[in-house]
Amino acid sequence: MNPFQKNDSKETLFLPVSTEEVPPRPHSFPKQSSPKICGSNYPLSIVFIVVNEFCERFSYYGMRAVLTLYFLYFLHWSENTSTSVYHAFSSLCYFTPILGAAIADSWLGKFKTIIYLSLVYVLGHVIKSMGALPILGGQMLHTVLSMVGLSLIALGTGGIKPCVAAFGGDQFEEKHTEERTRFFSVFYLSINAGSLISTFVTPMLRGDVQCFGKDCYALAFGVPGLLMLIALVVFAMGSKLYRKPPPEGNILNQVVKCIWFAISSRFKNHSGDSPKREHWLDWAAEKYPKQLIMDVKALTRVLFLYIPLPMFWALLDQQGSRWTLQATRMNGNLGFFVLQPDQMQVLNPFLVLIFIPLFDLVIYRLVSKCGINFTSLRKMAVGMILACLAFAVAAAVEIKINEMAPHQPDSQEIFLQVLNLADDEVKVTVLGDENNTLLAESVKSFQNMPHYSKLHLKTKSQNFHFLLKYHNVSVYTEHSVEEKIWYTLIIREDGESISSVMVKDEENKTTNGMIAMRFVNTLHEEVNVSLGTDASLIVGEDYGVSAYRTVQRGEYPAVHCRTQNEDFSLNLGLLDFGAIYLFVITNRTNQGPQAWKMEYIPANKMSIAWQLPQYALVTAGEVMFSVTGLEFSYSQAPSSMKSVLQAAWLLTVAVGNIIVLIVAQFSGLVQWAEFILFSCLLLVVCLIFSIMGYYYVPLKPRDVQGSTDKQTPKIQGNMINLETKKTRL
Repeated sequence: MNPFQKNDSKETLFLPVSTEEVPPRPHSFPKQSSPKICGSNYPLSIVFIVVNEFCERFSYYGMRAVLTLYFLYFLHWSENTSTSVYHAFSSLCYFTPILGAAIADSWLGKFKTIIYLSLVYVLGHVIKSMGALPILGGQMLHTVLSMVGLSLIALGTGGIKPCVAAFGGDQFEEKHTEERTRFFSVFYLSINAGSLISTFVTPMLRGDVQCFGKDCYALAFGVPGLLMLIALVVFAMGSKLYRKPPPEGNILNQVVKCIWFAISSRFKNHSGDSPKREHWLDWAAEKYPKQLIMDVKALTRVLFLYIPLPMFWALLDQQGSRWTLQATRMNGNLGFFVLQPDQMQVLNPFLVLIFIPLFDLVIYRLVSKCGINFTSLRKMAVGMILACLAFAVAAAVEIKINEMAPHQPDSQEIFLQVLNLADDEVKVTVLGDENNTLLAESVKSFQNMPHYSKLHLKTKSQNFHFLLKYHNVSVYTEHSVEEKIWYTLIIREDGESISSVMVKDEENKTTNGMIAMRFVNTLHEEVNVSLGTDASLIVGEDYGVSAYRTVQRGEYPAVHCRTQNEDFSLNLGLLDFGAIYLFVITNRTNQGPQAWKMEYIPANKMSIAWQLPQYALVTAGEVMFSVTGLEFSYSQAPSSMKSVLQAAWLLTVAVGNIIVLIVAQFSGLVQWAEFILFSCLLLVVCLIFSIMGYYYVPLKPRDVQGSTDKQTPKIQGNMINLETKKTRL
């Protein structure tokens, strides 16, 4: 997260500049005072704005928390495609604020922009929720609805991003600056609350509630949509109480035009006939005022330092994509609580609230007492290094997960295990094309095999011959297999003899920490198994083998089953994260049908708690990098350019997400190697940034203020003219 991802209660607050900093602007505010809260100097209208912001952030981060798993397990996209689309959406959310600011500043004003784009926002949530309904069309329709919904959500959340905070600041009279500062503290606290709660609750709605026999993504998207509708209604309810400044023009537009005119003039006069200019921006002096050109010069000095910043965001924003995918291969049982993979993201806003006062009140002060000059640029460089370390830890965790996971069959290989459901021991021999023995083992009745056996093929598919010895009977049988697949040879009684059937097993890959299971029915009638979902699992009679079904982790002491003649319950015991089970329904005792349990693939062994160090490191890096970066850059540019800096900062976040998209699609690396790649890239960028910072000569505050005092700009952007404050938590 970052300070413009509105759920960050950082020590950087973006407040409208006071009259001591910027010449007063003409407003159409009502002359009478707005109603106050309980006789204080706080306008009653800010209550509606704070509630609106809480609901909107709940809506956005709640929806985004489950987005990667929705792509992976509902739309059945690959991990790389899911990651790419997730970051493409995040990137779009940071490009659209420029459009929202332009609309508010040049056309509609902040109030109408928030209202109209919130309607677009709500519509996007409705369409996105419809795209998560399994009964509504097929995968193509779901994909189209999802993409349309996400596009509208990106336009809505990005469009209102630069407007809401500034609109809240507009509600205060200029003499109430202290109250306005406290309002922003509450404002950003509500943002963190919305993010924290939604990131924890929405994955529970997805995983703990079943609809249409699967995870309820429609509910997980629908509840955030409802919160956005509430946000819109609450905001509209305060309409008569708001102070609504008219559109005043966009300073960002003026800056872009000034730079473009300077560049074009420079190339038009490359012949040397015109006198030389000290700075390339001086070529704009023919059309633009000197003060604007001076401010743009100061701005470009800071923007030059922004060039390396996108790589930091490329790492930070992978918490919702690659790190969530990593969590699906870990065990979420913490003993006192069971975490869903996508709930780990809640650590970021939680740690942000802890680390900001910790760094500000303890760590920075201790460093200062040690006589170390811990400048803003040095803090940012240390933040980058911490993010590098976080991804190095993530790579180590990934390597350990891979070591614990079962190996996968390679080309021209299969994995085979034997399940003996006969009443006595069976000797199994696998013969090659030349009757050479490839595998020989004795399997007892209902023996739980400890592992699969690896068999090599001569081609991609091959027929294997099996010799089965049971009592005094020898049975020859033949089965066809294909490479890279897991198989189970099921042996069953067939009168006085035996027979066998070869079935494909589920790959070593279950959905978001869930459990896959299948049933073999030895009864002479069909069994209907109810697993607590809308759809029952039907298992055919006489050694029928069911399809796989995924369920949540937990205890299953009494699973209801039904045949044509009777109802009974099966005790399946504990089904743990990521495991794959086979249950054989038998009736070999006088106690009625029972389930014999076999674990194909063991449960995830590595605890999800091992992700805590990487989350702590990256959040500490975020606090040092993000908060300090804005504090420094705002102190180095004139007040009139601060809205442009906000736009540039948001663009660095957008570009960072595009970097992840490109690497995910084209790197072709295994996951741990990709983590190392990002860590090394950021380390190189940190070195470059440190060199740039070493040669950077900071402007003194009085120099920036002196420039501000001289200016009388015609246009003041509404992306928010900002100053740096510290959050009071």
